[in-house]
Amino acid sequence: MKFGVVFPQYEIGADPAVLRDFVHTIEELGFDYLLAYDHVLGANPERPGGWSGPYTFRHDFHEVLVTFGWMAALTHRLEFATGILILPQRQTALVAKQVAQLSVLSAGRFRLGVGIGWNEVEYEALGQDFHTRGKRLEEQVTLLRELWSKPLVQFTGQFDTIPDAGVSPLPPRPIPIWFGGDADVALRRAARIGDGWMPNFRPELTDQIKLIQRYVTESGRDPAAFGIDVRIPAGKIPQSEWGSQIRQLAALGVSHISLNTLNAGYTLSEQHLYAMRRFKAEVDSL
Repeated sequence: MKFGVVFPQYEIGADPAVLRDFVHTIEELGFDYLLAYDHVLGANPERPGGWSGPYTFRHDFHEVLVTFGWMAALTHRLEFATGILILPQRQTALVAKQVAQLSVLSAGRFRLGVGIGWNEVEYEALGQDFHTRGKRLEEQVTLLRELWSKPLVQFTGQFDTIPDAGVSPLPPRPIPIWFGGDADVALRRAARIGDGWMPNFRPELTDQIKLIQRYVTESGRDPAAFGIDVRIPAGKIPQSEWGSQIRQLAALGVSHISLNTLNAGYTLSEQHLYAMRRFKAEVDSL
């Protein structure tokens, strides 16, 4: 089992020195990976017609691939994971190039989590169709794997065309693609073509873990080789229960567990890091 933390995106600020100290501390504490959320744009809740969502234009969101490229140069062992990158709102070939380069610069220390997202404003601003995002995601995953494994690709799909071209340099090793989402169609998609699943923590998670493991088996794949990455929310689960939560998730076959300190009432990087130190101490005591 691997243990990580969620990058406190919109609560850590934009001071490069603070970000550098944060990622250095996470690696020094012995965590296996750092997971970060993705949003390109935040909407104005007072826009005509109204808008509601957990994030607005006032939330700082560090662009994940650029941030991870910078952090890769500051670390030696730490793995990076998007949780998740909203793939259908981005150009597939460009993502293939960016992620391949990130894998090169980090010596393969990268795991790509993808999903369809929920923010229609971002899709509109980025020139993509919000209503076909599920179908496009599947095609994109197929194309990404081709672009990362072949020097030249000829591809004609419903959404993308590659006219005998390729990405170079290629990644040094296969890049794992994990899926987010909790709808049944998302679970079936992850079980069929994903390397793993990244669910949020919620009361019905136990049943969903068992369900996706069943779907993996029905797809003719080995559940033991299929990863599951669960985030424990520090704002909802008290520290006194972290150990028992880890043991329960391990018994369910979860392969990765991270601590999410967002929305826990912390206002300083030091507060996030203090909670992460306590979580690592809990892990080490098991």
